[in-house]
Amino acid sequence: MQKRLKSRFLFCDRWLDRHSIVRNMEAFQDLIVIVLCLGLFAVMLIQLWGIVIALTQPLDYKHVTAKILFVLILVELFRLLMVYLQEHSISVGVAVEVTIVSVLREVVVHGALEISPFQTAAICGLLFILGCLLVVCAKTPHMDCISANTKLCPIAYKGDRQRQRDLEVQYSRQCEENQPLG
Repeated sequence: MQKRLKSRFLFCDRWLDRHSIVRNMEAFQDLIVIVLCLGLFAVMLIQLWGIVIALTQPLDYKHVTAKILFVLILVELFRLLMVYLQEHSISVGVAVEVTIVSVLREVVVHGALEISPFQTAAICGLLFILGCLLVVCAKTPHMDCISANTKLCPIAYKGDRQRQRDLEVQYSRQCEENQPLG
């Protein structure tokens, strides 16, 4: 009895290939992220124009500061989307940075004196946890580095180039066997 290839659906007898479906879905996700990047860029331009307009009128420091911090949040979100497009994974460090800036923006907009003591304690706790998470992210090597087994990652690299080549050849043969026929 011949085993079914893992890359094929059982019910369609090689008409639906998982690899092509995943590749097409990843391309569609990339398209969505690109549209989001363009939208963020447009919102950033609109906010910058709003800052220029606000600076020409009598200054409301709280309003201008809130707009500037909002633009910084949008820049960080844009950077998060760029990292996703490059690595196809979310950078936890960048996401934590965006969250920290967002929390601080809310404190600046609402004013530290207008926030209740309970909310102040909650914000301090949240910022402490986010700061600890940011330190952990900075100290932990990236999973891409560990799985790549390259010289750039001192944890995973063992210097055995022949073993690495053998694994690459074995992987390429395995991929060739799983390719669709005709």
